[in-house]
Amino acid sequence: MKNALVLAAALSAGLTMAAADASAAGDQEKCFGVSMAGQNECAAGPGTTCAGTSKVDYQGNSWKLVPAGTCEEMTFTTADGRMVHGSLTKLDRDLPEM
Repeated sequence: MKNALVLAAALSAGLTMAAADASAAGDQEKCFGVSMAGQNECAAGPGTTCAGTSKVDYQGNSWKLVPAGTCEEMTFTTADGRMVHGSLTKLDRDLPEM
């Protein structure tokens, strides 16, 4: 009986944590073109497979989760002095050479 109670408590805690993670994810959005090379969340287009596989800084087809409502306000200066902005959709800029 004691093992069953411990198991039930563990499952309950796990479900509570999963619900909290889902809630937190709901306050975020995918933002394209804002991650540094190797710091994207998941697949970043051709030549990449998943998290951490983007090849260039601010790669336009890679995304990162950011707080909801902040993506399009994000601006960065590239190494060559260009100003780039975050986007809610994939961008055709700063793609790695294939």
